[in-house]
Amino acid sequence: MRAPVSSLLAALSVLAATLPAAPALAAPPIAKWPGSAEISTADASNIFGANLSGLAFQGPNVLWAVRNGPGTLYRLVPDGSGWRPDPSGGWALRYRDGRGDPDAEGVVATPDGVFAATERDGDNSGVSSAKVLRFDPAAASRTLNATAEWDLTADLPKVSANSGPEAITWVPDTALTASGFRDERTKAAYHPATYPGHGSGLYFVGLEDNGTIYAYALDQAGGKYTRVATIPSGLPKIMGLEFETATGRLWAVCDNTCQGRASTLTVTGGRFTATAVHERPARMSNLNNEGFAIAPPESCAAGRKPVLWADDGNTGGHALRGGTLPCAALPGVGGAHGEDSHHPVAGVRVPAVPAAVVVDGQDLPRLRPEPR
Repeated sequence: MRAPVSSLLAALSVLAATLPAAPALAAPPIAKWPGSAEISTADASNIFGANLSGLAFQGPNVLWAVRNGPGTLYRLVPDGSGWRPDPSGGWALRYRDGRGDPDAEGVVATPDGVFAATERDGDNSGVSSAKVLRFDPAAASRTLNATAEWDLTADLPKVSANSGPEAITWVPDTALTASGFRDERTKAAYHPATYPGHGSGLYFVGLEDNGTIYAYALDQAGGKYTRVATIPSGLPKIMGLEFETATGRLWAVCDNTCQGRASTLTVTGGRFTATAVHERPARMSNLNNEGFAIAPPESCAAGRKPVLWADDGNTGGHALRGGTLPCAALPGVGGAHGEDSHHPVAGVRVPAVPAAVVVDGQDLPRLRPEPR
């Protein structure tokens, strides 16, 4: 439950603004999964157990993951045919005061650090506590206290403790300004200088309960934030978010609640708008996938790039599964310049696509086929 907060305290603690409700939009069309139908397991048996939730790439050979119970951060590296944690047990997570068990549901690595979206404290699991936490994995300890936190509980709709922030991603300011993204608070084009101290991009948080995405400028000193936009995802629920820099698409992913569907959103008329909803890959079961990550452009080989899902249920002893997406923009889905555009976002450098990708003398992980 959201604790009552007076208007004075809210004004002092956050730079939140009252924004107009997102307009009702026509449901986007449902399309086939645009990548490979084949799905492969991408981890060794029972490495993570249950509750693996968020995923995010940091370059082609580092993948971040979070577990929501107990709250844990993992750094994953290529390991032959899949991925493994390095260090093996990850890092236990705590709030800034060194206490609690953050229910980490989503993760993203940005120039400002590694961020987790959390919906409650596992030590007080009946109370909603919608927070974004920043961590520094370079610390020597295997238990990480948040270096900053932002409590969004008062700004988000009142939801049950287990239906709060489930996903997070980051969109660079260069991509937002190039696409003509509109600031709903100022009712004008988004200008990064309006939010001093926010870093170099906005944080997009997905609320599980209503399938809505909330874009925030987070003051990197911690605590203060401003909501910049409220975005319908095209899905009734959200479990994962991913911004695809090469195309300017924002991906929202649902779990077995929505048959594993994913929506794609592009900036149209200044707003991120859902342009399509995709079925899950044909050979993927209807799993409790709560994390989704798209490999960066330099991972492209033969016109395809890897994507990964995190299965909260650890079905069959595996929490990671992989597939592919085309490296080019999808026909009919649109890019930063509108429907059917195959152009990348202006201002975002897209590396040349290599014929093959080799890291430290080894090919990137080749995923082994999942048993059918």
